Amino acid sequence: MATVREFKPNDGSMDESMPSRHGWWDACEVAIGYSLILSVIWTPRPFQRYLYWTTIAWFLLSLTVSFPGWKELGFRVAGFWRSFWVVAAAAVLATAGVVVAARMHTLHAPGSATEWVRTFLGYTIWSFLQQFLMQGYFLLRIIRILPNGRRAAIATAGIFALAHLPNPILTPMTLLWGFVACSVFLRFRNIYPLAAAHAIFGICIAIAFPGPVVHNMRVGLGYLRYRAPREIHLSQSDQKVSTVAWVMADAPTRRSARQDLP
Repeated sequence: MATVREFKPNDGSMDESMPSRHGWWDACEVAIGYSLILSVIWTPRPFQRYLYWTTIAWFLLSLTVSFPGWKELGFRVAGFWRSFWVVAAAAVLATAGVVVAARMHTLHAPGSATEWVRTFLGYTIWSFLQQFLMQGYFLLRIIRILPNGRRAAIATAGIFALAHLPNPILTPMTLLWGFVACSVFLRFRNIYPLAAAHAIFGICIAIAFPGPVVHNMRVGLGYLRYRAPREIHLSQSDQKVSTVAWVMADAPTRRSARQDLP
């Protein structure tokens, strides 16, 4: 059995005391999980629905069999405040984006606190799940295949971005964010600030870009099949965000009655 070492959360060094694993099993888990995700993203309904539940079942089974512990997955107190600067940076960048969108008359934020919660609560939860998949599942396996922090971060960010094709806005943004998030995770091993920053960035994109421009944040087949409303305006106050598809490509989107289904 090949000896595989883990990264220590704080300094990025290798920990010889961690249990070893078969490198080929890590590669199989990554290949199967990622292939299922791409299948969901690029498969039309109704078959997409069956693949979606198959994908969930696979990840649950894989995580159960290869469960490394909650702290290893990033569910820990240590490192939270030292990595909280990511949230602050995301808030500053998002604020700048909102200001630019307001000046360009493309801003379409919800009008009340209730609308904010109704529109973005589900997306916030989905942001947490995406970060968990990227760092807690794929990164932890890829770093055992490529025992180098920078290479593992680049590889993980790459597959994260490829899952957002062919969206020309989300793909480069997720590539950059994926690399930053993986690098921060390897240093501090805490998932919570990364999930919060992910939600901030996603909400900013949702309210700053008109739906027809970003295709309501769809990817894969959902992006290609998106049909813009017949009357397109730069500012759409009635647009609601859809989830950024990491597992689901064609997630439900709350729109006005004037918009056609994709």
